[in-house]
Amino acid sequence: MKQSVRLSISGMSCAGCVSAVEQALAGIEGVESATVNLGERTALVEGGDLSVDSLIQAVKQAGYDAAELGGFDEESEKESHELAEYRLLWSRALIAGGVGVILFIGGMTGLLPSIEESRGTWVGISIITLLVLVLVGGHFFKGAMASLKAGRGNMDTLIALGTGTAWSYSTLVIVWPELVPSLARHAYFDAAVVIIALVSLGSALEMKARGKTSTAIKRLVGLQPDTARVIRNGKEIDISVADIGLDETIRIRPGDRIPVDGEVFEGDSYIDESMLTGEPMPVSKRKGSSVYSGTVNVTGSFLMRARHIGRETALARIIDLVRKAQTSKPPIGRLVDKVAGVFVPVVVLIAFATFIAWSYWGPDPALSYAIVTAMTVLVIACPCALGLATPISIMVGIGRAAEMGILIRNGEALQRAGKITTLLLDKTGTVTIGKPSVVDLLPVDGISSVELLQKAASLESGSEHPVALAIMSAAAEKDIKPVSHEQFKAIAGMGVQGRVEGKSLMLGNSRLLRENGIDLSGIEQRASELADQGKTVIYVAEEYALLGALTISDPVRDDSAEAVKKLHELGLRLVMLSGDSHKSAQRVALEVGIENVIAEVLPEQKSTHVQRLQDQGEIVAMVGDGINDAPALARADVGIAIGSGTDVAIESADIALMHNSLAGVADAIGISRATVRNIWQNLFGAFVYNSLGIPVAAGVLYPVFGVLLNPMIAAAAMSLSSVTVVTNALRLKRSKIARDIPPG
Repeated sequence: MKQSVRLSISGMSCAGCVSAVEQALAGIEGVESATVNLGERTALVEGGDLSVDSLIQAVKQAGYDAAELGGFDEESEKESHELAEYRLLWSRALIAGGVGVILFIGGMTGLLPSIEESRGTWVGISIITLLVLVLVGGHFFKGAMASLKAGRGNMDTLIALGTGTAWSYSTLVIVWPELVPSLARHAYFDAAVVIIALVSLGSALEMKARGKTSTAIKRLVGLQPDTARVIRNGKEIDISVADIGLDETIRIRPGDRIPVDGEVFEGDSYIDESMLTGEPMPVSKRKGSSVYSGTVNVTGSFLMRARHIGRETALARIIDLVRKAQTSKPPIGRLVDKVAGVFVPVVVLIAFATFIAWSYWGPDPALSYAIVTAMTVLVIACPCALGLATPISIMVGIGRAAEMGILIRNGEALQRAGKITTLLLDKTGTVTIGKPSVVDLLPVDGISSVELLQKAASLESGSEHPVALAIMSAAAEKDIKPVSHEQFKAIAGMGVQGRVEGKSLMLGNSRLLRENGIDLSGIEQRASELADQGKTVIYVAEEYALLGALTISDPVRDDSAEAVKKLHELGLRLVMLSGDSHKSAQRVALEVGIENVIAEVLPEQKSTHVQRLQDQGEIVAMVGDGINDAPALARADVGIAIGSGTDVAIESADIALMHNSLAGVADAIGISRATVRNIWQNLFGAFVYNSLGIPVAAGVLYPVFGVLLNPMIAAAAMSLSSVTVVTNALRLKRSKIARDIPPG
């Protein structure tokens, strides 16, 4: 049986760390896949017969700390740990920064004596600086040692090399000055500690910004109430939600959040399901209606029975799906991993080459120039921004989608959705509501619509036939109460008959009524016109006299036409698939604005149509809601299940819409395009930063402009690049979706 384990990882700082943790986890027996999210500092491990202890041990051997993330308690613990880490980063920045500023100002103003004048003072400064490096920046050196043992490099490697070199060289100048040319006798203690301060400050700012990227998950987790009022032994008591058992009876009062998934069995109310579905209007609930954990009871009080508890509730499953999706990697992310795998070794080689070049060809003091430029290259090249570029955008994009009631299963689906060229739409339950409804009432002269509907509902009351259910639903909406019937008889293929209030009543198709000698001429022409539109006409007669007719149809969703318009604006080719007749399918397609229709399609043929379009070079998405759509959803490049659909359809899909509107498809595609564009912006910024920063740090501007980059400025620039990437990703939370996203 396939297992899924989610771990919190601490100590990671760059793309190299991600690669190290993933490789460590992948080496454990039973692991099929291991994906690490630098933005969220988590890992998702999947496989069979996984040992959590072995996974945690593997992470620790790679030089990082890990803990299992299971329920909401562990998530709260992770947040508390991150808050403590945030405060620690600030304290590190203040301590190292304070020491660095004092040394910098003392050196610039002449308050500190020269090395020749007071070596004892400078030995003391060396010791103080070493204490700062060990106590405040020691984690960089520990991380560097761990990565060195594993034969890898990461940000810690570069920071440790840069600051360690600065301290070692400065101490050498003080202790053995005769080993260094007189012009090169300069100490860089201030640079070493200020680099630690600036990197810590940048990490703190980045962590603060990253906290805003997971607001969608935090909101979803916050929907779970802490307590619920249950009825046990005839008494109402408040208990922890964790203690609720299956089939427990729960009292829900106005304003309460639903604690678990269940079913109403007494009372009625309206429920606000907007945080799960994105639809703002409260939904009517009555006996037999399903209610979901996290939704809010708006009006009345009712009793419900618990059907799904703990991690089996819809809310828990949604949170789990969103978390897995945020941890996943799109193809772009895997490209970055390959680059990150060689990035640090290449930077170290560049720094070494820079040192050699300045040592041989630099002006006096050549050794000082060589030390400064090599140190600056190491500091400015830290691949923090590169590692954050993809996962931080994925987190925000998928979180934004979840807030809109769109569940995207993984990063790959998110990336592919933006490339869709052809969209196949199932008709029933997707473009239409998915259940028969009374659309038209055609009473003859002297008969009211209310009377016609009441007669039909009275005869059909108690029947489970779809037509009967449609008629009963229409009567209930108009508050029409049926009366009892007797001698009910179903006539196969034609209709039903019986007696209502002592009079014979007949309901069925034209053939039934004609065979019983009933004249249809009064409404036959209008009924024929409606039948040509794909509607089913049901005639009603009493005592062998025609009362009128009503039509049954699966009505188009109110917003389907507007959604189709949005999809056209996105540059997509739309094709409607339907098992219904050509006439019925064409009517619906014409109503919503779809030009391409494939009708009378058997369930097993839908995936064939998907394959045919793919063979033509199209990138195909399938939107469906039923079991018969599952094969096509799985076959498509992107499968999209609409919210009213079955669990099978949703499990087969890459994207699930929690609401019943096609507008969500346009929004999902819009989010995909916006997120992928945001990732490329981040990657472009990170690559440009390193491409320009490293040569400048190495001193390419010095021969022409006489300019060298200060290591402290390099540290500030490196930290700022990470904050910039996170800030750019956060724009997705505010961007307009779908209508403002251009085609392709």
